[in-house]
Amino acid sequence: MATLIPEISKTELFKLKVSELKQLKSMEVYADGEYLGTWVNGKAETSGYLRTQTEYNSQRANAVSGKTLEEIRGAVLV
Repeated sequence: MATLIPEISKTELFKLKVSELKQLKSMEVYADGEYLGTWVNGKAETSGYLRTQTEYNSQRANAVSGKTLEEIRGAVLV
C-alpha cells in the first residue's frame, strides 16, 4: 500500500488517455493487491533528471533480473 505517493490500479491506469496520463501525479501501480511498479510523471520540471535516474536504475535492475517480452511469450513479436 502506498505511503508516500497515491496508488492506482493497473486497470484504471490503462483506461487513461495520453492527455490524461500527462496530467497524472506519480503513483504506485497495483494489480491483484500486488505492487507492480511506479508511474513517474516525466512532465515535471525535473524531467531530465528523472529520466536519467530512471534509465540508470532500470539498467541496474535489468542486469540482475527480469526477462524480455519475447522470452516470456516464447516467440518473436511482430
